[in-house]
Amino acid sequence: MSQLNLSPLADRVIIKAAAAEEKTKSGIIIPNTAQEKPIEGTVVAVGSGKVTDDGKSIPMTVKVGDKVLYGKYSGTEVTVEGEDYLIMRESDIFAIVK
Repeated sequence: MSQLNLSPLADRVIIKAAAAEEKTKSGIIIPNTAQEKPIEGTVVAVGSGKVTDDGKSIPMTVKVGDKVLYGKYSGTEVTVEGEDYLIMRESDIFAIVK
């Protein structure tokens, strides 16, 4: 992946969603209209962190390259240079996959 020309602000992250499953484990092909939205992706950019009301900065927990799980309808979908991404708050991420 080339350099992303998009920088998230504050406690937001940019995620490249994993591809939707096209086949079941038993080999049945799933049509595009029936495919579930992915809930897993890779963090490609992170903001500087949340700033509290008293001016303290809270650093981000996730970092670029982390594989994460997030809510099915979380984030805002954007397309940059032909690639689809999700922009969401770090708090919308449920877990880091190890």
